[in-house]
Amino acid sequence: MSPTSSPKPTIVLIPGSFALPEYYKGIVDGVVANGLEIHALHLPSVGTGPNEGREGDVLPTLYDDAAHIAEEITRLADNGEDVILVTHSYGGAPGTQSVKGLAKKAREAEGKPGGLIRLAYLTSLVPSVGQTAAGVLADVPEEQRSEMQVDERGWLYHTNYKTSAALSFSDIPPEEGEAWAAKFTRHSSASFNTPLTYAGYRDVPVSYLLCEDDLVIPKDVQEAEIAMIERESGNKVHVTSIKSGHIPILSMPQEVISWITQTAEVA
Repeated sequence: MSPTSSPKPTIVLIPGSFALPEYYKGIVDGVVANGLEIHALHLPSVGTGPNEGREGDVLPTLYDDAAHIAEEITRLADNGEDVILVTHSYGGAPGTQSVKGLAKKAREAEGKPGGLIRLAYLTSLVPSVGQTAAGVLADVPEEQRSEMQVDERGWLYHTNYKTSAALSFSDIPPEEGEAWAAKFTRHSSASFNTPLTYAGYRDVPVSYLLCEDDLVIPKDVQEAEIAMIERESGNKVHVTSIKSGHIPILSMPQEVISWITQTAEVA
């Protein structure tokens, strides 16, 4: 690095619902190989292992997830680092909520170093203010929804891995998809029904990796989110499209790695 060049931003990766950070290991390793630092977080709303929730009587909400994300961004920013927040699926909702006060411009105004410089949504749930993560999917047909139940403590779990795999892992072999679906944790039902109160996409530039063949967050829902972000922020979203289902981290990992790397370069 030359004396005048800027340091590379650090990536914070927010997994989707039911997903442990280690599920993203291939992406993390690929991004690291491209010379970037990346941290994948374990959200409070995500259980501790396959088909497991968490101990405790209080269900984690979107706000708990957002606070966890904000803590990590703050830690990195306080060390002078610029941060890009990459979210996947449900992760888009708490990721958006977490931005308050953390944009680099906002921190600079307070005399603080570092900060968030971009939001990058990978086929994510991006609510408008007052909307919930579940609300984003309100118009998705019933046949495009995984079969789930809520346990006695309020944790959602998948009841039919075959159906879940056909939707979430639609573009990898069915037996591989079912094996991955069997690794899903339980997920806090409260997190999907917590309304967004802060539109972080107004504070920083936004990129979006649109997955054209996604059955979980269909293309038209993703396009509506992009239009909403542009309308609310007054800024264009930098959109990249790929012919992928809901989880390109498995079906098209190199495309995801390249997208994250290129997003860091333009940030």
